[in-house]
Amino acid sequence: MPLLVILLLQLPFVFILLSRLSSAPRSIPALEPVHLAKTLPVSVVIPTLNEVLRLPTCLTGVQHQPVREVLVVDSNSQDGTRELVQHLAENFPVPLRLITDPPLPPDWVGRPWALHHGFLNSSPDSDWILGLDADTLPQQGLVASLVQTAEAMQLDMLSLSPRFILKTAGEQWLQPALLMTLVYRFGATGDPQQFQSDRIMANGQCLLIRRQWLEKIDGYSLAKSSFCDDVTLVRASAQRGAKVAFLDGKNLLQVRMYTSFAETWREWGRSLDLKDASSPSQTWFDCLFLLAVQGLPLPLVLALLALPTEGIVYNWLLGINGFLLLVRWLLSIGIRDSYTEVGLWFWLSPLADPLAVVRIWLSALTKPKRWRGREYT
Repeated sequence: MPLLVILLLQLPFVFILLSRLSSAPRSIPALEPVHLAKTLPVSVVIPTLNEVLRLPTCLTGVQHQPVREVLVVDSNSQDGTRELVQHLAENFPVPLRLITDPPLPPDWVGRPWALHHGFLNSSPDSDWILGLDADTLPQQGLVASLVQTAEAMQLDMLSLSPRFILKTAGEQWLQPALLMTLVYRFGATGDPQQFQSDRIMANGQCLLIRRQWLEKIDGYSLAKSSFCDDVTLVRASAQRGAKVAFLDGKNLLQVRMYTSFAETWREWGRSLDLKDASSPSQTWFDCLFLLAVQGLPLPLVLALLALPTEGIVYNWLLGINGFLLLVRWLLSIGIRDSYTEVGLWFWLSPLADPLAVVRIWLSALTKPKRWRGREYT
């Protein structure tokens, strides 16, 4: 009887998973770099808080982009970030400004507050605001490709999925398993059918927004209290009529988000539940869905092979979960191109799937008290 219950619970979720993964063939191909000599009406806003080690890489990627200005909005860093920006600004190829955001209001989270302040201080002649995180490495041709695509598709908001840089064994083992929780829930990046749905994804590491739209919605205030402000802002905007898209940017943007297993678990894992951008019913449905199709297959197959049992239910359960493990391995091949380099631990990442699902559940059950160097009550 317990095996039959598990089988009946898993089956609907398996069909949902296959339906979501079937979106891959209709997805828009990865964007390619576009090189322009003329300056584009774009203000780049980079929020920082103690990012002296990461920021130089980001600014190196930005310095030859055809943008009007670069604004580093700093939250009183104490590690030399401010001094670094002031030094680089003296000979930076495009106007580089250091701005200090005001004290954080009690109902705001630090990142959207910094982006909001950057927008308010940007040039009024910029038609677009491009938010970039300090841990990104923009590739040449990024900004022109973003603007050209947004204008061609008549978008108000456009964000990109990056190509990830993983170095340590812990990163290569855990990060792909956590990334897979997003693939399972939302399907392939670039699916046009998602762009106007309440399931649209976004990546605030690289988010281009039309200035007119930000003026209409009072900047980033729709996501002011969200710890996944990028998804919250994009979904709230889509509900208000904005035209949005989430596309594959692996040829335009690289990022090394975290530098160890522990940091990946702690920092990325606590926002991947997306509860701030979802209804409670959506959040818990996603948790159950991930448990059924990503968390249980490996333990179930191992347990079933150890059981001295046979029968139709046993065979069906073993076959379905074996099939889910095969799908997961094939998806590892599919996401390989989303990483600059991979090693043995990447290919062993399906073994981390149960742990990744546990992390999503833990995140869904708790509210962050510390985020990007700030304490929240």
